[in-house]
Amino acid sequence: MPPGRPLLALLLGIALAGPAGAAADIIDGSYGDEEGCRYATTGESSGADFFFLLNRDGVTTAASYCEFKGEGEQVGGATKIAAECHEEGMEEVTPYDLTLTPDNGGYTVSFPDGTRWGPIMRCKK
Repeated sequence: MPPGRPLLALLLGIALAGPAGAAADIIDGSYGDEEGCRYATTGESSGADFFFLLNRDGVTTAASYCEFKGEGEQVGGATKIAAECHEEGMEEVTPYDLTLTPDNGGYTVSFPDGTRWGPIMRCKK
Protein backbone atom coordinates (compact mmCIF):
# COMPACT_ATOMS: atom_id res chain seq x y z
CA MET A 1 0.00 0.00 0.00
CA PRO A 2 1.47 3.45 -0.91
CA PRO A 3 2.53 5.74 1.96
CA GLY A 4 -0.37 7.68 3.46
CA ARG A 5 -2.92 5.06 2.47
CA PRO A 6 -3.21 3.15 5.79
CA LEU A 7 -5.42 5.87 7.30
CA LEU A 8 -7.60 5.90 4.21
CA ALA A 9 -7.93 2.12 4.29
CA LEU A 10 -8.88 2.28 7.98
CA LEU A 11 -11.50 4.95 7.37
CA LEU A 12 -12.95 3.06 4.42
CA GLY A 13 -13.06 -0.15 6.46
CA ILE A 14 -14.94 1.63 9.23
CA ALA A 15 -17.34 3.12 6.71
CA LEU A 16 -18.14 -0.22 5.14
CA ALA A 17 -18.17 -2.31 8.32
CA GLY A 18 -20.19 0.03 10.54
CA PRO A 19 -23.81 -0.43 11.53
CA ALA A 20 -26.63 0.90 9.40
CA GLY A 21 -26.18 4.65 9.37
CA ALA A 22 -28.59 7.52 9.52
CA ALA A 23 -28.75 7.63 5.74
CA ALA A 24 -29.79 3.97 5.40
CA ASP A 25 -33.25 5.07 4.30
CA ILE A 26 -31.81 7.64 1.87
CA ILE A 27 -28.93 5.83 0.16
CA ASP A 28 -30.06 2.41 -1.05
CA GLY A 29 -26.73 0.95 -2.10
CA SER A 30 -23.25 1.95 -3.16
CA TYR A 31 -22.60 4.83 -5.52
CA GLY A 32 -19.24 5.86 -6.90
CA ASP A 33 -16.86 6.28 -9.75
CA GLU A 34 -15.00 3.25 -11.12
CA GLU A 35 -12.39 3.19 -8.33
CA GLY A 36 -14.93 3.82 -5.56
CA CYS A 37 -17.18 1.04 -6.80
CA ARG A 38 -14.21 -1.29 -7.05
CA TYR A 39 -13.46 -0.63 -3.38
CA ALA A 40 -17.12 -1.14 -2.43
CA THR A 41 -17.06 -4.54 -4.18
CA THR A 42 -13.63 -5.85 -3.20
CA GLY A 43 -12.80 -4.00 0.02
CA GLU A 44 -9.39 -3.27 -1.44
CA SER A 45 -8.03 0.07 -2.58
CA SER A 46 -6.27 0.24 -5.93
CA GLY A 47 -4.16 3.10 -4.57
CA ALA A 48 -5.88 5.59 -6.89
CA ASP A 49 -5.29 9.23 -5.99
CA PHE A 50 -8.88 10.10 -6.89
CA PHE A 51 -12.16 8.31 -6.21
CA PHE A 52 -15.64 8.72 -4.70
CA LEU A 53 -17.77 6.25 -2.80
CA LEU A 54 -21.18 7.11 -1.34
CA ASN A 55 -23.09 4.63 0.80
CA ARG A 56 -25.53 4.65 3.71
CA ASP A 57 -22.77 5.49 6.22
CA GLY A 58 -21.13 8.41 4.43
CA VAL A 59 -19.11 9.61 1.49
CA THR A 60 -15.45 8.78 0.95
CA THR A 61 -12.83 10.21 -1.35
CA ALA A 62 -9.16 9.33 -1.72
CA ALA A 63 -8.30 12.02 0.84
CA SER A 64 -11.33 12.35 3.13
CA TYR A 65 -14.29 10.62 4.74
CA CYS A 66 -17.56 12.22 5.83
CA GLU A 67 -19.64 10.09 8.20
CA PHE A 68 -23.37 10.80 8.30
CA LYS A 69 -24.78 11.73 11.72
CA GLY A 70 -28.37 12.01 12.88
CA GLU A 71 -31.46 11.92 10.73
CA GLY A 72 -31.71 13.39 7.26
CA GLU A 73 -34.24 16.15 6.59
CA GLN A 74 -36.15 16.34 3.31
CA VAL A 75 -35.85 19.76 1.66
CA GLY A 76 -37.64 19.83 -1.66
CA GLY A 77 -36.30 16.88 -3.65
CA ALA A 78 -33.03 16.75 -1.68
CA THR A 79 -31.98 15.51 1.75
CA LYS A 80 -29.91 17.56 4.19
CA ILE A 81 -27.88 15.52 6.64
CA ALA A 82 -25.25 16.35 9.24
CA ALA A 83 -21.83 14.80 8.69
CA GLU A 84 -18.47 14.75 10.42
CA CYS A 85 -15.60 14.91 7.95
CA HIS A 86 -12.04 13.72 8.47
CA GLU A 87 -9.23 14.58 6.08
CA GLU A 88 -6.35 12.18 5.55
CA GLY A 89 -3.50 12.92 7.94
CA MET A 90 -5.58 15.27 10.11
CA GLU A 91 -6.88 14.60 13.61
CA GLU A 92 -9.60 17.27 13.51
CA VAL A 93 -13.20 16.50 12.66
CA THR A 94 -15.10 19.15 10.73
CA PRO A 95 -18.91 19.20 10.97
CA TYR A 96 -20.88 19.93 7.80
CA ASP A 97 -24.50 19.92 6.75
CA LEU A 98 -24.38 18.05 3.45
CA THR A 99 -27.10 18.03 0.83
CA LEU A 100 -27.75 14.81 -1.11
CA THR A 101 -29.61 15.55 -4.32
CA PRO A 102 -30.88 12.79 -6.63
CA ASP A 103 -29.24 13.34 -10.02
CA ASN A 104 -29.97 11.15 -13.08
CA GLY A 105 -30.01 7.86 -11.14
CA GLY A 106 -27.20 8.91 -8.79
CA TYR A 107 -26.55 11.64 -6.25
CA THR A 108 -24.74 14.94 -6.07
CA VAL A 109 -23.24 15.75 -2.66
CA SER A 110 -23.14 19.48 -1.91
CA PHE A 111 -21.29 21.34 0.84
CA PRO A 112 -22.38 24.69 2.32
CA ASP A 113 -19.48 26.50 0.58
CA GLY A 114 -20.80 25.47 -2.84
CA THR A 115 -18.42 22.52 -3.37
CA ARG A 116 -20.17 19.68 -5.20
CA TRP A 117 -19.20 16.06 -5.67
CA GLY A 118 -21.02 14.24 -8.41
CA PRO A 119 -23.15 13.11 -9.84
CA ILE A 120 -22.03 9.90 -8.17
CA MET A 121 -23.72 7.02 -9.97
CA ARG A 122 -24.92 3.66 -8.62
CA CYS A 123 -22.30 0.94 -8.65
CA LYS A 124 -23.05 -2.02 -10.90
CA LYS A 125 -23.60 -5.29 -9.07
